[in-house]
Amino acid sequence: MKQRLLTSFIGIAFAIAVLFLHKTIVFPLVVALIAVMSVMEILTVCGCRKYPVHFGLCLLFAAVIPILTWFTQVGLIWKLFAASLIVFFMFAGYVADHKKLPFDKLSVMVTVTCLITLSITCLVSLKNMSDIHGICYVIMALMAAWVPDAGAYFVGTACGKHKLCPEISPKKTIEGAVGGFIITGIVFVLYGMGYKYVMHTLWNIDFDVNYIALGLIMPIAAVISMIGDLSASLLKRENNIKDFGKLLPGHGGIVDRFDSVYFVLPYVMLVFNAFGQQIFIHSVS
Repeated sequence: MKQRLLTSFIGIAFAIAVLFLHKTIVFPLVVALIAVMSVMEILTVCGCRKYPVHFGLCLLFAAVIPILTWFTQVGLIWKLFAASLIVFFMFAGYVADHKKLPFDKLSVMVTVTCLITLSITCLVSLKNMSDIHGICYVIMALMAAWVPDAGAYFVGTACGKHKLCPEISPKKTIEGAVGGFIITGIVFVLYGMGYKYVMHTLWNIDFDVNYIALGLIMPIAAVISMIGDLSASLLKRENNIKDFGKLLPGHGGIVDRFDSVYFVLPYVMLVFNAFGQQIFIHSVS
C-alpha cells in the first residue's frame, strides 16, 4: 500500500507539473510518451513484439501524431498523410514478410496503434480548442475517466453486494457502478463551480457554466469508463497476466491507469465537437 501511495503522489506531482507547462512543447511530448508506452504495453501482451520492424512503426505512429496535432499550423491533410504513410509501410512490410507475419497480428498492431494513439491525441486537440479554457477541457476529460472509477470503488466497498461482472472483474458491483454514475455528476457540477470561482478570483475572467449539461452529459462517461476498464481486465485474463507492465510500482503499467481514458476521451471530444464549447461554458460579454 505504501508503494502504491508513493507512486500516486509522484504521479500527481508530475501531472501538476505538466499541466503548468501546458502551453509548452512539454505537453504534447508527454502525451506522445503516454501513447507510445500504451501501444508498447498492449502489443507486447498480444505477442507482437517479435515483429520488430512493424512494432517500431507502431511506436513511431504513436509518437508522431500527438506532436503533429500540437502544431495547429500543420494542416489536417498533412497529419493524415503522415498517418497513412506509416500504415502503408506496415502493409508493405506485410507483403514482403507475409510468410512470417500472420495477418491477425498485423490487424492487431494496426487497430491497437490507431485507436490508442488517436484517442490519446484527443488530449492535445482539447487543449488546442481554447487558449483560456483548453487545459480545463483536458482536466475534464481525465476526470470523466477517473472519477467514475474512484466513485464506484468507494461506493462498492461501502455497500456493494451484487456482482457486476464476476467472471471478468470479481470486485466490481452494481451498487458501485450506480454510485460511480451519480458521483460523477455531482463532482462535475462542483468542479464547474470551483473552476468559475478560481478563474474569476485569480484572473478576473468571468463566464457562465452550464451545470445542467455537466450534471447530465458527463455522467454518461461513467458507463464508457466502466466498459474500458472491463475490456482491459478481460484482455489481462485472456493473457493470464496481472498487470500490463511494471512502470508504475503498485499500479502496474500505463495501460492499467489509462484503460478507461482510451474510451472516454473520444466521447468527450465528440461532445465538444457535436455541441460546441458553449454546452459547458458561456463567455460573459
